[in-house]
Amino acid sequence: MVVKTYTVAFEGVEARLVEVQCALAPGMPGFAIVGLPDKAVSEARERVRAALAALSIALPMKKITINLSPADLPKEGSHFDLPLALAVLAATGIVPPEEVETVVSIGELSLDGRLIAVTGALPAAMTAAAQDCALICPKSCGAEAAWVGAGSVFAPSSLGEAIRHLTQASPLPPATPGEVAVATQPRDLRDVKGQERAKRALEIAAAGRHHLMMVGPPGAGKSMLAARLPGILPPLSPAEALETSMIHSLSGLLSEGGISRTRPYREPHHTASMAAMIGGGRGARPGEVSLAHNGVLFMDEFPEFPRAVLETLRQPIETGEVVVARANAHIRYPCRFLLVAAANPCRCGYLGDAARACAKAPQCGADYLGRVSGPLMDRFDLRIEVPAVSFTDLDLPSAGESSASVAERVARARAVQAARFADHPKLRVNAEADGAILEQIATPDAEGRALLTRAADRFGLSARAYHRLLRTARTIADLDGSEAVRAPHLAEAISYRLSAA
Repeated sequence: MVVKTYTVAFEGVEARLVEVQCALAPGMPGFAIVGLPDKAVSEARERVRAALAALSIALPMKKITINLSPADLPKEGSHFDLPLALAVLAATGIVPPEEVETVVSIGELSLDGRLIAVTGALPAAMTAAAQDCALICPKSCGAEAAWVGAGSVFAPSSLGEAIRHLTQASPLPPATPGEVAVATQPRDLRDVKGQERAKRALEIAAAGRHHLMMVGPPGAGKSMLAARLPGILPPLSPAEALETSMIHSLSGLLSEGGISRTRPYREPHHTASMAAMIGGGRGARPGEVSLAHNGVLFMDEFPEFPRAVLETLRQPIETGEVVVARANAHIRYPCRFLLVAAANPCRCGYLGDAARACAKAPQCGADYLGRVSGPLMDRFDLRIEVPAVSFTDLDLPSAGESSASVAERVARARAVQAARFADHPKLRVNAEADGAILEQIATPDAEGRALLTRAADRFGLSARAYHRLLRTARTIADLDGSEAVRAPHLAEAISYRLSAA
C-alpha cells in the first residue's frame, strides 16, 4: 500500500505541488528518499528518525521508500521534514492515511520534535488553497500563511501537536492572519533644511512612481531626502502587500509573525554583486530589485556600482520583472520599484564649488558621471541637482511642509490613478502607462504640444524621453488636480529632464 501526502517545491515566487509517496516493503530495514532531493532533503530522514524517537515512536523494521513526485523537479530545503514524517506515520497506521491525503504541509523538525519556521509559508498557502487543501505549517509561520484566507491553515508547534490534530485527539484552531505593527515614521521632510526643489521632485516621484536621479556634493542631503521618501508613500494595498510578502517570505524576511503594509525600502551597498542585485546564487533567490517590489530601491554612490550591475537594471526598469536564467530553470520575479539614485558630481565631489574646484574640472565630472550609460540615464524621469546647504541655513528653524501633508497629496494623486486604471489591472500608476493608454490620458493641449515639440527639437529627446515626459506631466497634473495636461505641467516635467544632464 502506498500512502501519499503533499508539500511544495519553490520555483521563484511560485510554489509547485509535490506529492510525497511512502511505501513499506519487506526486506532489509532502510530509509530511502528518491525524487531528486538535495542534501538538506536527504538529511531529513535522520531528523525524522530522531523526532519520532523523541515521541517514543519507532520506525518499522521494513524497507521505507519515499518518492517525491514529480521526480524531475529539484527538491531543496528543510521544509520537507514534516511531510516526510507525516507520510511515514500514515504508512505505519499511526495517523489516518485519509487525513494526510487532504493536507499540504511544510516545516523543519528539530531532534526533539519541535517544528522550526521555514521560508515560503505564504506561497505554500496559496498553492494549498488552489488545491482546496488545508496547510499545516510551524506555529511561527501561521500568522503569515493565514493571510491567504482562501484555505484553512493549522499551525502546530511540534510534531506531537500535528499528530494529535490529524487523529482528532486535540484539533487545532485555524491560524489567524497577523500584521506587523510599524512605529510612526520618525523621519520627516521638515528635518531637511532647504532643498525645496528636491522635495518637490520627491513628491512627484512618489505620486507616479517616477525614477529619480539626484546629483550633488557630499553632505548636501541626498541620502537624507531618500530616507524620507517612504514616509510620503501610501501604505501597501492588500494585493500589493500579498505580492511583496510572497517575495519576502521566500527570502526569510517575514520573521515577526505576519506581514507588513509598509512599503519596502532597500539600500544596497555599491559593492553589491550582480546576483545580489538582480537575483541568483544558490536556489536563484530574489535580488534587491525584487525585494524592493512595490517600494523604493535607493542606490547611493550610483556611478560606483559595477558597470555590469548598472546595465542589468535597464530591463527591470522597463518591464517591471526580472528573469533569472539558470541551466535547469528560468525563474521570473516581479520588480516594480521606484529607483532613487544619488551621485556626486565628480570623484572628489566638489565640481561646482569655487573654493574647492578640482584641477581636472570639468573633465573629471564628465568622466565620473560617464560611468552611467546614456540609455540607463535616459530611464530616469526626474533628474535634479542638490546644491550644498550653507551653515547659516542649518541654524534656521525647521520650515516647509511635513511628510504628513505631502503624503496626503500623494495619496490623492494615487487615488486618481487607481480610478483611472480601474479597467486595466496591469496598470497602477502613471509611470506604467504606455501606447494608446498614454496618449489617451496625457495628450497635452495645443500650447503644451508646441512646447514639447520645441523641447524635443532643441535638446534631441529620444522617443523614450518623450513618453516619460508625458507620464511625468500627467502626474504633475494629478497633483495639481487638473484633468488635462497643460503647458505649465509639461514645462515643469521638462525642467526635471534637463537638470543634472
